[in-house]
Amino acid sequence: MAVSADQSVYCQSDILSENIDEIGGKSLYPDSITEKSRKFPIKMTVFLASGLEVEERTDMLKDKIIIVTGGASGIGRAAANLFAQDGARVMIADRSADAGAAAAEAICADGGEAAFVACDVADDESVAAMVAATVAHFGGLDGAFNNAGIEFASKIVPDLSYAEWRRVIDINLNGVFLCMKHEIAQMRRTGGGAIVNTASGAAVAASPNMAEYATSKAGVTGLTRAASCEFGETQVRVNAVLPGLILTPMTEERLFNDAGFAAALEPLLVRHSVGRFGQPDDVAQAARWLLSDLCPFVNGISLPVDGGLLAR
Repeated sequence: MAVSADQSVYCQSDILSENIDEIGGKSLYPDSITEKSRKFPIKMTVFLASGLEVEERTDMLKDKIIIVTGGASGIGRAAANLFAQDGARVMIADRSADAGAAAAEAICADGGEAAFVACDVADDESVAAMVAATVAHFGGLDGAFNNAGIEFASKIVPDLSYAEWRRVIDINLNGVFLCMKHEIAQMRRTGGGAIVNTASGAAVAASPNMAEYATSKAGVTGLTRAASCEFGETQVRVNAVLPGLILTPMTEERLFNDAGFAAALEPLLVRHSVGRFGQPDDVAQAARWLLSDLCPFVNGISLPVDGGLLAR
């Protein structure tokens, strides 16, 4: 849908309303808008000095072939749904065959294009097969949202077993490495692409009882930066998102059933200045933008999607 100069949008700024009442001698407010109605939140008319129209994009990923790991639930499923609505052809990769197949079937039933492949991101051969299956099914690979991950054991470092440590590192960090290894190899053969890795605000602002998780996610941010330096010239962009506390089914279940987990997250929750939990769609929208062609000069960043957590 095009937005022309006589259509209205919402702007939540009294200061803005006072400073831009007029641009180029032309009022931004129709006569029918009273002084009272211009207060927060105000309704203002979009003024486009160039006369160009601003498009509301609903096809940012149209025809792109995109892998979503951990795509059977939570952030991954929200992303798979959103990407498909944008016209992408989505390969959902997950360890859960039933949930993954159901997610792909739901997208297809809604008019989108998706398929499912079972994958253990911590296994090199499984990841290689996942990328190969994507290329065989859809004909290529343009983007990947490396989102598969697990939570932490809610223990202080001395109580954390090596097996618990290894499990989180293997999936959250080594899994991203293996996915990138095979995805980038494919993208370099076919002219480039974009990758978004799911890290976490815990990579920067950790709390007690999550040492293995914070370490794994900090590793993802470092890996993202390193890879972005290696492949930018070959048109493979690599970025990451740093979600705050996102109310996924996995998080919700542990919040209500694991006192240690809830205690570890409590200091983070109160620092979300927007005053709410994040939703899977919040992260999916950020990944959508980073995977699109709208940001070709964005490479190597870790984008907070955290309701203001890291700003405090």
